[in-house]
Amino acid sequence: MKLILLSGGSGKRLWPLSNDSRSKQFLKVLRNQDGEFESMVQRVWRQLGKANLQQDTYIATSMNQTEVLRNQLGEQVPIITEPERRDTFPAIVLAASYLASEVNVDPDETVVVLPVDPYVEYDFYERVEELCRVVDRFEANIALMGVRPTYPSEKYGYIVPDQQLNRIDRESVLRVSHFREKPRQDQASELIEQSALWNCGVFAFKLQFAIRLLEQRNLPVSFPELVKEYGRLTKKSFDHEVVEKTNNIVALPYEGTWKDLGTWNTLTEEMNTSQIGIGIVSEDSHNTHLINELNIPVTITGLSGIVVATSPDGILVADKASTPRLKELVHGLNQRPMHEERRWGEYSVVDYTEFPDGRKSLTKKIRIFAGKNLSYHFHFKRSEVWTIIAGSGELVLEEEHRLVREGDVIHIPPNCKHSILASETMDIIEVQLGTSLIEEDIYRLTMDWTEILGFWIASQRNEVEA
Repeated sequence: MKLILLSGGSGKRLWPLSNDSRSKQFLKVLRNQDGEFESMVQRVWRQLGKANLQQDTYIATSMNQTEVLRNQLGEQVPIITEPERRDTFPAIVLAASYLASEVNVDPDETVVVLPVDPYVEYDFYERVEELCRVVDRFEANIALMGVRPTYPSEKYGYIVPDQQLNRIDRESVLRVSHFREKPRQDQASELIEQSALWNCGVFAFKLQFAIRLLEQRNLPVSFPELVKEYGRLTKKSFDHEVVEKTNNIVALPYEGTWKDLGTWNTLTEEMNTSQIGIGIVSEDSHNTHLINELNIPVTITGLSGIVVATSPDGILVADKASTPRLKELVHGLNQRPMHEERRWGEYSVVDYTEFPDGRKSLTKKIRIFAGKNLSYHFHFKRSEVWTIIAGSGELVLEEEHRLVREGDVIHIPPNCKHSILASETMDIIEVQLGTSLIEEDIYRLTMDWTEILGFWIASQRNEVEA
């Protein structure tokens, strides 16, 4: 069995903490068994480790999430990167082509696809392994995991069964008749009476099934070739493009804990704390949550049933019951992410100014974790000034290699190759100056610190020879 975790999301439902680069699965607001804060993706990865499934798991994601995945899960986590974001059908068949052509997985092996952020307990993964066996036992094209509904929800899709197939373990395997997407409450009640299940986005199939989907569309099975032709893939969900058009589908019920923590009202139910960050919530504010990522105190008094969330991207004050509408309300906010996590650390934008003559300045606070380094890179259209306010490390600046520490100021002109390694966690104030201050204005030579020092040694040798 191979597992594919789908990591996507636009970051709108949990604005302002989430954005295009830091979707909901990366927010560190849940507590683990040691009382430490962790994100949804860290929680799922930890659970997969406990179930001995990490070694068979791959994460399919877009380019703008690879850095935060490396930051939170480590450098060794296997990531399959989409060249562009195109929905779950393209992401899944791309991952299948990777397993087939790059990992040489047997075409007859079962692949299980699931979201990267379900809020579940350990027995969920035992059921995932059972789902794999269901594919073989019933020779199904697709086997789905369906959650036994606890109330007639209007926000989930439903798997509507046709008949009971067989007794396996504690529940029946069901033949799937059809699907209903987000019905009205009265319709949902009728579906539950028909033993319908919530569709939690978990499905299993033989690898060869996904490969045939590519062949039927005259698309390459080879991963490098499919990457080149990725834009030809239909931009649809796997459910709409494949599942709803496939016969011989079965479903395995799951009755354990399962939640989609996709809105502030559902997320705060599982946070185990009413306050993160500096501030005060008065005793007469009931069922109220404060999540403050800014270095300014926030005070809430006499308000119940609300959530207040602050970040460099904005400030939210909302009645919890209204937060499912948040995605539509902030749809028009298309500003650049003001906070991002990278494999080396994180940064927040603290100021942006445009001057009358066309020049711009952008100020960031950057944190580089101990033992991590920036890539060896240069910029075409901007200069930078770094002020180290905490920590120490090593700087490579063109032909210079030296130790740096708190209080040092570093000037980096355009086209100047540079990198820095943090010996201890380092905080830097970076001021960018130029006419175009965009993240794409960067040319990276290498990320590996040994190779970076190799560049510097080579430059010294060339200088001596000259």
